[in-house]
Amino acid sequence: MLRYLVQRLFVMIPTLLVISFLVFAIIQAPPGDFLESMIAEQQSRGENVDNDKIEFLRHTYGLDQPFYLQYLHWMFGNWDGLQHQNGGLIFGDMGYSFEHMLPVTEVIGDALSLTVLISIATILFVWIVSFPIAVYSATHQYGFFDYVFTFLGYLGLATPSFLIALVLLYFANIWFGTSVGGLLDPQYIDQPWSWGKFASLMEHMWVPVLVIGLPGTAGMIRRLRANLLDELNKQYVVTGRAKGLPPFRLLVKYPLRISLNPFIADIGSLLPELISGSVVVSVVMSLPITGPILLAALRSQDMYLAGSFLMFMALLTVVGIFISDLALALLDPRIRFGAGSGK
Repeated sequence: MLRYLVQRLFVMIPTLLVISFLVFAIIQAPPGDFLESMIAEQQSRGENVDNDKIEFLRHTYGLDQPFYLQYLHWMFGNWDGLQHQNGGLIFGDMGYSFEHMLPVTEVIGDALSLTVLISIATILFVWIVSFPIAVYSATHQYGFFDYVFTFLGYLGLATPSFLIALVLLYFANIWFGTSVGGLLDPQYIDQPWSWGKFASLMEHMWVPVLVIGLPGTAGMIRRLRANLLDELNKQYVVTGRAKGLPPFRLLVKYPLRISLNPFIADIGSLLPELISGSVVVSVVMSLPITGPILLAALRSQDMYLAGSFLMFMALLTVVGIFISDLALALLDPRIRFGAGSGK
């Protein structure tokens, strides 16, 4: 077990380095850079462009450097006097946002914390809702409520998230008086945290949690129900029933335990999907989370801001897969670390 943990940790480091290089290369792949996009925007508005200022900014931000030097500055920090680089990404310095004229950590600070909060709440919602519904549907196959839950699951998968967002915003405003859009009432925006601001956040947060979580809930119900039905029809369950094992004990100890594999396996992809997949919903609902910031950074080629977001999602994926592998081995006795490695 210890050997497996050490091996996986050592594999994670080069994996993240390779991902960081690919992320930076993809962001740099479109022609031009942030300053060229800014010049084009100024010219489209009929404004004069100060070429000396543009060249000064290009040198200050290191955009006149070769690709590999820009990547090394971003990852490992500055050694040639650039003022906007300090320790590099591996030391926690995410660089400087050209568009916002601020360090990346200041741009994404509140947005990232709100995104993590919504993501955790959405994951809990998906698991708490889908788990009992899937178990009930599998143990009462072809019953009335099984058909009802199946219909609702298909409806949740087929309905676009932005449409659900618009409907829920309307009813939240009509029934509960919740302000449309955002995560806070207008009087709490840009104000320090207080109990009133926290209560306003809780009042608004249930709408995006429902909107973002419903498709995942519907999909999880279908997968868990199918896996549990498959296990319930296997011979060892029939043998357990024949030996007189109590139905609840038989269900929990064997079939349900093995059917939980998709819950655990989804840890590696669930958090990055919530952060990247909620872009449309966050734009429709005017949510101050990372989705719109990431979209704007990719459009404007704000490479340090976009790269930091993408690396954060890559880190979540790698760490999530590592945790899910460990949990799967503990949950399912058929999975063993390094099985067959000595053959």
